[in-house]
Amino acid sequence: MSLRVIGTCGRARALDLTLPHGPLRTPVFMPVGTKGTVKGLSTVELQMPPLDCDIILANTYHLGVQPTGDVLERGGGLHKFMAWPRNLLTDSGGFQMVSLLKLAEITEEGVTFQSPVDGSKMLLTPEMSMNLQNQIGSDIMMALDDVVSSTSVSPERFEEACHRTLRWIDRCIASHSRPTEQNLFGILQGGLDVSPGGLREVNIRGMLERDAQLPGYAIGGLAGGEEKDAFWRVVDMCCAALPANKPRYLMGVGYPLDLVVCTALGVDMYDCVYPTRTARFGTALADVPGGLIKLKSSSMAKDESPLDPNCSCFACRGYTRAQLHLLLKTDSLGPQLLTHHNISYMMKLTRDMRGAIIEGRYGEFVRDFVERFFPPTTTGPGQEKDRFPKWVVDFNRLLRLIRY
Repeated sequence: MSLRVIGTCGRARALDLTLPHGPLRTPVFMPVGTKGTVKGLSTVELQMPPLDCDIILANTYHLGVQPTGDVLERGGGLHKFMAWPRNLLTDSGGFQMVSLLKLAEITEEGVTFQSPVDGSKMLLTPEMSMNLQNQIGSDIMMALDDVVSSTSVSPERFEEACHRTLRWIDRCIASHSRPTEQNLFGILQGGLDVSPGGLREVNIRGMLERDAQLPGYAIGGLAGGEEKDAFWRVVDMCCAALPANKPRYLMGVGYPLDLVVCTALGVDMYDCVYPTRTARFGTALADVPGGLIKLKSSSMAKDESPLDPNCSCFACRGYTRAQLHLLLKTDSLGPQLLTHHNISYMMKLTRDMRGAIIEGRYGEFVRDFVERFFPPTTTGPGQEKDRFPKWVVDFNRLLRLIRY
């Protein structure tokens, strides 16, 4: 991996990364193709404007269950298997400690999962996660970390996970067999503790001791239902401590507002199922108050306007809201079109963010976006002052502190 800083504004950065399968321009949102496919979109569509994705994400655990790493390796890796010539990032399987917690048993050796496919058990160790990701052939691979839900009330579990993640990173580094071809990122854990000498600081220090073996870093253990102000304080602390010459990836975060805010804190990369999943439920992302258009609403049945007049995607150019409303009820094309739109929206958002950073106006971009998201109320005198959640008000103060 090579990294070039194209522009900065405050802490926000626009980077050009060069990876084995091509360029990666940040800030970047990575569509999630858990099992080697982004639901509803072909790899050809993902490469064409207005999507034009530099990178997508796949999941090591799910690919290890089906079709298995051996099948992928025999087929020339996941790039060939899914006909995707651009960059891939693979999660390590650690997140499944939260998402499949009822099917998982966590020990020092690794995590034993009960397969959601056939009920069989699989022990995922740091060594096995590295081997699977080497077989998959992803451009960026993640270390196996011990993940705890951010809403857990067990301080003992957070402390255990913080230190185990550091022990496991050493096992990952030792068993990574393709370090000149694939980039291994370490993942920061430690819960919501940002106090001096607290778990996040301990974990960050430990990861930085392995800096020579880690081309990049991810911030993990967030986006699990914690309060927004606690969430961005962790992001703020991690970005301030991480080296400037390596990319920073905020795992599992995909709400547009979070991308805008966390990029101001110094994050470069994001992923989430939110844009594709919410499309399958009939909801479109757009620059409207609240950020969402619910196409299944009865109010859409006779709305002949385009989905989003400011969007150039195929769904917005070729279909009305009324047509999409009907297709969501009657045809699989409806969710596919909304998926296309939502990924297009995320790609345009990150490109606009990048442009604002390069032009030195990212602080203004953030404020404009937040004000569009939370428009003034007109229900009574004085209410406009209260339209922003507390975390947004606090974030505006933080913008001043980081010199926007």
